[in-house]
Amino acid sequence: MGSQIGEIFKISIFGESHGTAIGCVIEGIPAGTKLDLDLIRKRMAQRKPGQGSFTTPRQEGDRFEILSGFFNDHTTGTPLCMMIKNHDTRSKDYEKTKSLLRPSHADYTGAIKWHGANDFRGGGHFSARLTAPLVFAGAIAEQLLSEQNIKIISQVASVGTVTCKSLTDYTDIEPLLNQFDETPLLIHSDYEASVLEEIENARNALDSVGGVVETLVLNMPVGVGNPMFDTIESELSYGLFGIPAVKGVSFGKGFDISKMRGSEANDAFIMEEDMIKTKTNHNGGINGGISNGMPIWFRCAFKPTPSIAKPQDTVNLETLKEEKLEIVGRHDPCVALRGAVVVKAVTAIKIYDLIRKEMSNG
Repeated sequence: MGSQIGEIFKISIFGESHGTAIGCVIEGIPAGTKLDLDLIRKRMAQRKPGQGSFTTPRQEGDRFEILSGFFNDHTTGTPLCMMIKNHDTRSKDYEKTKSLLRPSHADYTGAIKWHGANDFRGGGHFSARLTAPLVFAGAIAEQLLSEQNIKIISQVASVGTVTCKSLTDYTDIEPLLNQFDETPLLIHSDYEASVLEEIENARNALDSVGGVVETLVLNMPVGVGNPMFDTIESELSYGLFGIPAVKGVSFGKGFDISKMRGSEANDAFIMEEDMIKTKTNHNGGINGGISNGMPIWFRCAFKPTPSIAKPQDTVNLETLKEEKLEIVGRHDPCVALRGAVVVKAVTAIKIYDLIRKEMSNG
């Protein structure tokens, strides 16, 4: 089952949305690392639900407990195991409709794959609740990357019809790093009101809306990655598509680069303070699957939340009859809102693992 990520910095995710607990086991943290627990708590707070009418009101404190691999405020070098207990579950919300397949959810595929033994409550192991351990592990990777001056910035780049200014259009990115580090929602302050209005309009219509998360990896060293099947693009995409609701990943100009001439799309090389750089970054800091020293730049498309209050057509898995489904419970009208910090976490995990692999290869 594909609930693991990484080769040297390895993460294994466990638990279900409405089970006793969720968590992760992390291997590959250098022994003697003093964990920045404040950073971990900050990232967990940015992901957690209950931050207004635009996220699910499910109240989970995401208070984590480290069970092993941590002693006297430092990692021991052995696997670190972390657990978060579930409390505010309300599993009865799912009992009434357990036989009705929720459109665009994994109810049908999970039931067929595991012969009906899957935990359907809240999506079980498919739930976005499982992104909490990812954010925990990502905060540790972020700390380890910062020791090499590698920084990651993610923002909600668009929601529905509202589009924010691209991170690549700012001449000075440092102020944004600080701003997004402190805000509970990774939305630029100039666009926050418009984004939240778009989400509120969808919620009032008993519907949901999708969005795009944009990410930059700054100060990436040259030469990380490999050609063909182990490229930075494929490695990052492997992790990013593990985030529930991510339906697309594009690097640099992405699909828009197909509309450009080669003379426009090519990133001309220049010298800047005795360093080789490129004048533009249409290819997202990657050539031949390998980092070229420019910021790695990509976008993730999140689909609209499939759990909506509007009546939907479906099939009853027990009777094999078509029925109407009205979903009750607490659901985000836009999962991209909390998805930004998860994208940042997965990016940190994969980039740190890639760098560790590069170091191990000499």
